[in-house]
Amino acid sequence: MSESDAPNPKTYARHLKRVLVVDAHPVASRELVESLKALGATQVRSELNTKAATIAAREDNPQIIFTEFAGAHWDGLQFVRTIRRSDLACRQAPVIMVTAEITAHAILGARDSGVHEFVRKPYTLKDLARRIEAVAAGDRDWIEAVGYVGPDRRRFNSAEYMGPRKRRSDATATPPSAKLDQALRIVRSALAALEQDPKQALRSLDAQVFDLKALAEAVTDKKLDAAAAVLGLQLGECHQNGELDRFKLEAAARPLLEYLPPAWAA
Repeated sequence: MSESDAPNPKTYARHLKRVLVVDAHPVASRELVESLKALGATQVRSELNTKAATIAAREDNPQIIFTEFAGAHWDGLQFVRTIRRSDLACRQAPVIMVTAEITAHAILGARDSGVHEFVRKPYTLKDLARRIEAVAAGDRDWIEAVGYVGPDRRRFNSAEYMGPRKRRSDATATPPSAKLDQALRIVRSALAALEQDPKQALRSLDAQVFDLKALAEAVTDKKLDAAAAVLGLQLGECHQNGELDRFKLEAAARPLLEYLPPAWAA
């Protein structure tokens, strides 16, 4: 690594004030805690199981979470999915998965559970610093769908797996057309999941309205802004009344879904 490529502590130090480490292996957990402190972490809490880790996440609101992939009575992927779908203040906090198991299954599983970065054991301080620096940049869109909640998977960087879905070099911002297409497809899938997963479906719809209004403003599309506002008003009524009216929501979403290409709208 050249000097210019070396991690810069100034870019990530402020993100290490509150850190949560979850690893069912006490020795590995202690090693990671000491490594993080060496990088400047000031408050690091370590837990060995899901229950304790969830309590810690609620009490401490960590800025970054490190979790082992798997272990005795431990499923790191499920833990991340639970955090992402929770009401915790840290539900969008960067998650870095640490493991010695480097397979396509493990890496793609991490990506699809909502993990930001992946680091392999044994690691060096530079390895950790590079991953922390990557998540500290905060340049990945947040996806609030029904089947997936987490950072934009198209820019997942494992720095290990080099298979056909690898997009390590993708540092280009998502174009407006792709953002629109993605948001509308999420709206459609959320409407379809209103009975099966009403809480996440409504949260997903709320998020898409917010994103679509921001997109409409960015591209100066008054029609899109008005269509998003219609769905937003209906969602507000649902929240206020505490009642889920699928037919009203579908009707309110119809002007938005007209933006979908014919192939997707079917």
